[in-house]
Amino acid sequence: MQNVKTGLNSIVRYLSTKKEVGRRRIGLLVDGPNVLRKEFNVNLEEIRDVLKEYGNVKVGRVFLNQYASDKLVEAIENNGFEPIICSSDVDVRLAVEGMELVFNPTIDTLALVTRDADFKPLLSKANENGKETILFGVEPGFSAALRNSADYVIILENNQMNFHDDDFYTSAPEKTKRATEVEVIPE
Repeated sequence: MQNVKTGLNSIVRYLSTKKEVGRRRIGLLVDGPNVLRKEFNVNLEEIRDVLKEYGNVKVGRVFLNQYASDKLVEAIENNGFEPIICSSDVDVRLAVEGMELVFNPTIDTLALVTRDADFKPLLSKANENGKETILFGVEPGFSAALRNSADYVIILENNQMNFHDDDFYTSAPEKTKRATEVEVIPE
């Protein structure tokens, strides 16, 4: 059995070794009704793990409508996300929360998981205000306008994550990687 260190000085020394310099502070917002469907098989844990490689997820919220099952809400909480149940339009609530993150000085990067072009103005405002943007889009039905508004684009399709960057790769097989191998490449 390992010795457990006690005392304030031990804890302070331990925590000081955990400081990470230069990592992005990420606010992640998920459009639940649009992407958390059986036909898409989106894995929030994989998305979080990809983002953890890039920075620290400081805000992780999944927006759901009032019809979300208790089982879905529990699964979201178990994955470390905050479920936000909306009695009215989910897109409006997500956009408002997204704007709050745009003007939050403790967030460097806004990450969205959606297919919906309604969030193009949110991405534009984030970019305008110096925030980096990462977009996880789901196929089929992923908006081209939305895709072209983000700094980084990761496409979720057929249980795989692919990054969208035509300048670095020429053919689809070269672009495809398993979710655990995804590199975030600038648009």
